[in-house]
Amino acid sequence: MADDIIINYIKSSAYLNSFSLLIFSCILFKVLLLLSIKKPQLQDGGRKFKEIKFFYQQENGVETNHYSSIPPSPSPEDQDEAFSTYFEQKVHIPDTGNQIFSFRKLWAFTGPGFLMSIAYLDPGNIESDLQSGAKAGFKLLWVLLGATIIGLLLQRLAARLGVVTGMHLAEVCNRQYPTVPRIILWLMVELAIIGSDMQEVIGCAIAFNLLSVGRIPLWAGVLITITDTFVFLFLDKYGLRKLEAFFGLLITIMAISFGYEYVIVKPDQGELLKGMFLPYCAGCGPVQLEQAVGIVGAVIMPHNIYLHSALVKSRDVDRKNKKDVKEANKYFFIESAVALFVSFLINVFVVAVFAEAFFNKTNMDVNAMCNATGSPHTDLFPMNNDTLEVDIYKGGVVLGCFFGPAALYIWAVGILAAGQSSTMTGTYSGQFVMEGFLNLRWSRFARVLLTRSIAIIPTLLVAIFQDVQHLTGMNDFLNVLQSLQLPFALIPILTFTSLTSIMNDFANGLVWKISGGILILMVCVINMYFVIVYVTALNSVLLYVLAALISVGYLCFVAYLAWHCLVALGVSCLDCGSRVSNPPAVLIEEQSEYDS
Repeated sequence: MADDIIINYIKSSAYLNSFSLLIFSCILFKVLLLLSIKKPQLQDGGRKFKEIKFFYQQENGVETNHYSSIPPSPSPEDQDEAFSTYFEQKVHIPDTGNQIFSFRKLWAFTGPGFLMSIAYLDPGNIESDLQSGAKAGFKLLWVLLGATIIGLLLQRLAARLGVVTGMHLAEVCNRQYPTVPRIILWLMVELAIIGSDMQEVIGCAIAFNLLSVGRIPLWAGVLITITDTFVFLFLDKYGLRKLEAFFGLLITIMAISFGYEYVIVKPDQGELLKGMFLPYCAGCGPVQLEQAVGIVGAVIMPHNIYLHSALVKSRDVDRKNKKDVKEANKYFFIESAVALFVSFLINVFVVAVFAEAFFNKTNMDVNAMCNATGSPHTDLFPMNNDTLEVDIYKGGVVLGCFFGPAALYIWAVGILAAGQSSTMTGTYSGQFVMEGFLNLRWSRFARVLLTRSIAIIPTLLVAIFQDVQHLTGMNDFLNVLQSLQLPFALIPILTFTSLTSIMNDFANGLVWKISGGILILMVCVINMYFVIVYVTALNSVLLYVLAALISVGYLCFVAYLAWHCLVALGVSCLDCGSRVSNPPAVLIEEQSEYDS
């Protein structure tokens, strides 16, 4: 017995340490590569604004109010074409007069919210959904609903920052934080993107393996994902709206695929509605609690905040006109609400299918059914009465065993669409973050190649040397990794959207400051609980000590960001040298550290 414990400890520790080393090596490679390039130049001619203020301008002797708190980006003809990402064109907003609501305008603003919502449908979310259904039935649907609503409120802040300032979150962080915190923040966000991207690539590889009945090995599926992602990412060369239509097609494929599973399983609608709107979990224990925490951690993604604040820049909004800015905020919020409602329905389809068909099922039940249907994957389910444990791969297998081969292949198609769409938006996130934090002027190909390789290399190595069980098992580690990075998106977005020196009349009011602070605190506490549960399950004193040492530095940096946030929220007694305070509305420039 003692020998088995020691062997299991060595295996788990070696696996965790080797995987962590892979990620660290990729980050180190990226840092060294970036340090080897020539110092970048700021887009605004080498000047940066320490505090960007609300200002007035005389036009024909009349003092006009400008709501452009951060100077607008240069015109397309003034920019280097190689520097453009996703914004080679901007969607024109039609003039509909003084209508309170216009479907024409809503259609013009439709796009960024649906691209953002793909992060709510990535393979990590799908796996969390199916595990929730299999372990807790319909009882945790209200958690999924609540997490989606919280996500909508946080995405609203991200969209408002991009619309009002004309800059995305990474660019604002670059201008507002000092050099060292800015670099640490960039590395943390990169870790979150790598973790998310690896889950997406893993999902695509598993989908190819299922569709080919095992003929395409996992490493080949990873390589195929690399190739087709490069191809799809260049679709925006044919027009921004065509690219957004392609993402819409992938969401439609997911809705049809998982909707098909929902129809053939026929979940109990009464239990579904009860689980969605009754915030209670009768008979739930630690397993269900951990699953509820995992749902929140899977839904709210740190890199998605950065992504959404950048995507809204693709609309041609006159930021000097308060009415236009207010209207853009309204339509982007409506579009985001619709997009997240669609993503919520798709997530409900997955939860309901596994809640109805596989809740309280044992390995022996599934083994018997797979034997009866002649499935080649019977050996995945041992002959015991333990509760069924499912992941993306096993989920497709058990659907095939119970509902026929068509259910398995349609499930794989849905996973492929989820993985392919989310891996492309993850790559966009990586590009926006690199450009914003580092002001890089790289060609599109160089940026895509670097951001792809950072996530692909460790995933490919694991796919070559491990089997599908280890590949899907990485999801727990990756969810923990992203949970740790969540404060590095939520705290900055609340900080900067609360500053009148940046947002002017669109800064968060008292209600939003208080509710936003409570929401962010609650989400961070939930995710930290998830991390603690994961680490304690490792049963290793050495890993406990290592985690404690890392936690000290981690908590110090979170406290630093929280200090800035509290100053922005109005706790003036803490304002002792903070760069995010709210002084009088005067335009101040400072010499950039990039200027020699």
